[in-house]
Amino acid sequence: MNWLNYHHLYYFWTVAREGSLASASATLSLSQPTLSVQIKALEQALGEKLFDRSGRRLVLTDIGRLVHRYAEDIFALGREMTETVRSAHTGRPARLRVGVANSIPKLVTHFLLRPVLDGTFADVQVACFEDKPTQLILDLAAHHLDLVLCDAPIPSEMSVRGYNQLLGESSVSLFGEPSIAARYRRRFPGSLAGAPVLLPTPNSATRREIDHWFERNEIVPRVVAEIDDSALQKLLAQEGHGLIAAPSILESELERVYGLVPVHALDPVVERYFAITVARKFHHPALEAICAEATDKFERHAELAKAPPSKAVQSQLQKKRPRG
Repeated sequence: MNWLNYHHLYYFWTVAREGSLASASATLSLSQPTLSVQIKALEQALGEKLFDRSGRRLVLTDIGRLVHRYAEDIFALGREMTETVRSAHTGRPARLRVGVANSIPKLVTHFLLRPVLDGTFADVQVACFEDKPTQLILDLAAHHLDLVLCDAPIPSEMSVRGYNQLLGESSVSLFGEPSIAARYRRRFPGSLAGAPVLLPTPNSATRREIDHWFERNEIVPRVVAEIDDSALQKLLAQEGHGLIAAPSILESELERVYGLVPVHALDPVVERYFAITVARKFHHPALEAICAEATDKFERHAELAKAPPSKAVQSQLQKKRPRG
């Protein structure tokens, strides 16, 4: 049997990640000729060419991309094994490094991470980082993160190999302080003409979808403020400064925490949530728990959204409607 030389594979994987021999040699503290010899040795062992040259950069061939995918899984599993053994030996909890896109509402982040914070995984310490999606995906590719939670898959223009798992989707609704929500719930959507709204900044995907919804319905609201911080949006809405758009799945939480109630869904606007990893499969039980519970919650929400409201719910909606 011809055994795979994992040193050669590691050098190949680093060169593929860095994009050039010069950059990889600086990362590995090895000379470029030495790296070149190691790559050629791996190509000879596999009987396939792994790189093509494009200017000063090295580009993976089709076989190179296949080998790179396997290398990602191999080294991700190796890191997990090392961390698990070290944690067991020292008695310290294993770290689960999660990146969360800054476009995801904090309440969504809360329920996505709840499975690893409820005491089920006492041996796991969660490290949560918030940033722009592109930066988080780069950190994931560099193996600084174990998981990225995002509202979009990896952009096609990013030369990063990863796996996008759709956790679920939620319709988007307008919410507001009860008296304001009641005012605009009546004669919806025409009632929204000139209505005060608090929206994300124009560079967000959600904002673009909301703008399209207003355009399709020929409605021009009054944009009171453009705010990317979803928590600040909710606080301002709580004080009665305007309506906000939020995932419908958060309805009960928005009412419990902020006293905000729904006006109406902005059909067909939806928000989708993805779990992004470098490995095809989740090797960590905590990752599996996050994804399984999130998928289940979104599925239950979808089923409830399709079901006709109960008499109790209908009664509550009647109470929230203004008279006149």
